[in-house]
Amino acid sequence: MNSSKVAVGTAVVCAATACAVAALIVSRRARNKNKLKRAIAILRDFEDECSTPVHKLRNVVDSLIVEMNAGLASEGGSKLKMIISYVDNLPTGYEKGLFYALDLGGTNFRALRVQLGGKEGQVIDQEFEEVSIPASLMSGTTEQLFDYIASELATFVAKERENFHQLPGHQRELGFTFSFPVEQSSIASGTLIKWTKGFSISGTVGKDVVVALNEAMKRKGLDMRVAALVNDTVATLAGGRYWDQDVMAAVILGTGTNACYVECAEAIPKWQGDLPKSGNMIINMEWGNFWSSHLPMTEYDKAFDAESLNPGEQIFEKLISGMYLGEIVRRVLLRIAEEAALFGDTVPPNLALPFKLRHALCPIFLILED
Repeated sequence: MNSSKVAVGTAVVCAATACAVAALIVSRRARNKNKLKRAIAILRDFEDECSTPVHKLRNVVDSLIVEMNAGLASEGGSKLKMIISYVDNLPTGYEKGLFYALDLGGTNFRALRVQLGGKEGQVIDQEFEEVSIPASLMSGTTEQLFDYIASELATFVAKERENFHQLPGHQRELGFTFSFPVEQSSIASGTLIKWTKGFSISGTVGKDVVVALNEAMKRKGLDMRVAALVNDTVATLAGGRYWDQDVMAAVILGTGTNACYVECAEAIPKWQGDLPKSGNMIINMEWGNFWSSHLPMTEYDKAFDAESLNPGEQIFEKLISGMYLGEIVRRVLLRIAEEAALFGDTVPPNLALPFKLRHALCPIFLILED
């Protein structure tokens, strides 16, 4: 009798336990299902806010054209600077000789030499070197920075191999890509407006950066002169035109974004002086600062802009460039983690750190590590 009671009691306990486990499983499945629904809902809302139907894109294009025309008409008349580059002729592919280029736009600079052989030979040979700029020089003096660049450039020139040939009687010419805000007054002159990207060098703002580099090269005994000063977008257009004469515009989509294009000089009301013989002028749009009420700004974009160092500025750049896309992804993931337990019951601490995802394709495990 007792054994029967024990058996019955055991059966009841087992049944109760099974029911409890089953209830727990059902409850967890229900919670998980609700969390999944919430995660999907957040993503669908985000997708809807990002949508760009054709009619919206047409409105964006119309707004862009209005801003472009306003920027061409006068300085400060538009969100788009529409900077006159003073580049009115682009490569044809028939160029011959030895050419040098210097690209300064961040914590490194690149020096390049290329031997061009005309339409048939085109690029015969090329070499380049990338040099890091010491942190101390990024907050030093103008002379220290440009002397360092000129010294490294002289070392690069000294390594010139025999298959690179300078045309007789010609001085080495340098194309200077300078990706900081400058106000140009000719193809080979430009006054620095301000330093960006972590540079805070004294005595350079308001000075001609071409003069600074030319003087530094002279001090280092380097027989070379800057023949053209351009930003990276204009340089990209020139490179594209060398290979294809139908190229009329260039777009930068990297850490930041920008565009330039070939404009008819007569269509630039703010142009002063004689029109260029070519009849054309390359316009550096600086379109990262473009804004229109038709742009698809999500709640995450708006929150990020409000918390940024320059709220209300560089809106277009914040929407599409590599420097900011990872941060938008982080904000979306954080919301899903908080409201739908994407990574479990605990939100990874790293996910709460701004700019932990440096770009949108950054591996997710970086935000999960301790």
